[in-house]
Amino acid sequence: MTPGLGIEVIEFAHENDRKLYRACLEAVASFRKVRPVFLERQPRAERNPFILGTLKRPELAMIADNLIRHWLLEKHGPMLGEFLTSLGIENTRGMVEQLPPQVEEAPLRSAVNLLLAKYPAETVAVYLNAFNQFNQAGWSNLDDLLKNDSRLQVGAAGQG
Repeated sequence: MTPGLGIEVIEFAHENDRKLYRACLEAVASFRKVRPVFLERQPRAERNPFILGTLKRPELAMIADNLIRHWLLEKHGPMLGEFLTSLGIENTRGMVEQLPPQVEEAPLRSAVNLLLAKYPAETVAVYLNAFNQFNQAGWSNLDDLLKNDSRLQVGAAGQG
């Protein structure tokens, strides 16, 4: 994702889930071999880009994934729900008990187009990539869309 959206995700955790933000801060401090207080004393305008840069490391993928999940579920729950509902999948604010093993191509494309018409392309791209990764849906047609639709390229969505 673009740095601006990454900072937004971190800021959202800071504003809405201090415990998650603190865990993130501690993980970054530990990884960088500094005390958390070193990071806490920095202004957020400096600290959060540093955190974002560190979260890009594979060793901190779980922390980054948790931040993204929290941001998606808490801030973008309605978008998640719309996507699943448009596919005929029962959900509660974007959360499901069981995903079908596959979805048809036409409804999937229609659901993706609906999201892209209503929400920022980068947010949609992050959600669909996260959905594909976290839920292990294994929908080959979604995987193909994510790889081939330029609107769904994370970090480039809506920029070209």
